[in-house]
Amino acid sequence: MLPWLPDTAHRPLAAVRDVSLAKVVRDDILGLILSGELAAGMRINEPDVAERLQVSRVPVREALRELQASGLVVARKNLGVFVRRIEAAEVDDLYSFRALLDGGAGRLAARLPEARRKALVRVLESAGSAMRKAARKGDVAAYYAENLRFHWAIVEGAGNAKLCEAYIVVVQQLHVWRVKNLSRPAAMSASIDEHEDIVGAIRAGNAPLSDSLLAAHVAAAHQRLKTHLTKE
Repeated sequence: MLPWLPDTAHRPLAAVRDVSLAKVVRDDILGLILSGELAAGMRINEPDVAERLQVSRVPVREALRELQASGLVVARKNLGVFVRRIEAAEVDDLYSFRALLDGGAGRLAARLPEARRKALVRVLESAGSAMRKAARKGDVAAYYAENLRFHWAIVEGAGNAKLCEAYIVVVQQLHVWRVKNLSRPAAMSASIDEHEDIVGAIRAGNAPLSDSLLAAHVAAAHQRLKTHLTKE
């Protein structure tokens, strides 16, 4: 399970008991945000969440504070907590930051010892194959899941905990925009070609090329999104 996709709904009850109530609530709300059920600008009603999950309002408040710290929700005085709207200028900043993170992760991944690098390449090839299959079927959800798996494998493989933490925050905030971007066949096709080049660079252990290809890939995705939005 990827770290930004909550899985508490699929855990056995015994496993959920070992997780703090605040984390269970956070994952529930996060899942609703990422699925689009709680859209940007919508108010999150604390009593409703507490009643639905059969918890007190204390863990709900704690969960909302954590989501606010990650930039996904915003508290407005005397009004409540709302799913945060991310404006175009901030999307630009997030994509620029993500390009730096992906590029740096690619550079580190390409420098891994050969055995670990080969293991990573196998994961990337598996995700790439699944992306091609999903693209042929026009299955955006499956494609996006494999796209997340591909990039997370590189970021996690880089072995830098702080990079991982920053990446998770950025990916969560860009979620809706990335799904919108990948909802077109042409975008998926271009993305697949770029992923194949990235795999080749990491397989060869070429750190500078891995860095530049990943950064360029993110920049190209951003440009495709902006072009698409201007046509809407």
